[in-house]
Amino acid sequence: MFRKKRTASLIPNYLILILLAVFSVIPIALLVINSFKQTTEIQQDPFGLPAIPRFGNYVDAWIKGNFSVTMANTLILTTGTILLVVIIGGLAAFALARFRFSGANALSFYLLVGTSVPALLFMVPLYFMWARLGLVNSLPGLIIIYAALYSPFATYLLRSFLVSIPMDFEDAARIDGANDIQVLMQIILPLAWPGFLTVVLVVGLGVWNEFLFAVTFLQRPELKPISTSLLAFQTRFQRDWGLTSAASVIMIVPILILFLSLQRQFIEGLARGGLKG
Repeated sequence: MFRKKRTASLIPNYLILILLAVFSVIPIALLVINSFKQTTEIQQDPFGLPAIPRFGNYVDAWIKGNFSVTMANTLILTTGTILLVVIIGGLAAFALARFRFSGANALSFYLLVGTSVPALLFMVPLYFMWARLGLVNSLPGLIIIYAALYSPFATYLLRSFLVSIPMDFEDAARIDGANDIQVLMQIILPLAWPGFLTVVLVVGLGVWNEFLFAVTFLQRPELKPISTSLLAFQTRFQRDWGLTSAASVIMIVPILILFLSLQRQFIEGLARGGLKG
């Protein structure tokens, strides 16, 4: 009797989850379906199946969107930003979690507030400063900006992980003669890897999809990232929606595969970091 009541009580939860899943899957399914159509066919029936699938849309989108260049640039931006954020965030989180000094809690709160400040507030002065430093139209210059944007989040999340790790492991390592760097690399990293993986995924997703800073600080075509490829399918008065849909699928497939393969670790990292912050 108790099991039947419990199952019945979970039915509303399952219904809500099903609705959310449908709400999330339908736009992606329509995007894939429309990627095999011409623009005129999409305008006539955006929800129907293609009369004759146009697989050539993907080839045309790849060539016209210059994906061979933009995807390589995005991989450079993503990899460089992840490395910087992991190093800066990891070291800062280790200091906040393990070194006792006045103002540590206030600094942690400041980092949390920093993650909620809109980047648009400082884009204009940042552009002028970057122009004076010669960092406009520079992939390293944009990597520095991305690292500054995501480091507060990474520091706050990783600190939550490090606080939850017992000090006994570190004390034992220090008794054996390990210094701070050795403790961080050999003790902390293996225990806090879900947090670092979460940071890698969040930063990777953010940089891969970021458009505003990319289109502002990178104007040369050979430096454009993948988020700007969709601009190639728009003219002054119209847009090729078939090629746009195909290009969008090309953009989301790598990230979708990565997220689905690591979703359990990603959810675990966010849950642990949020509960023990």
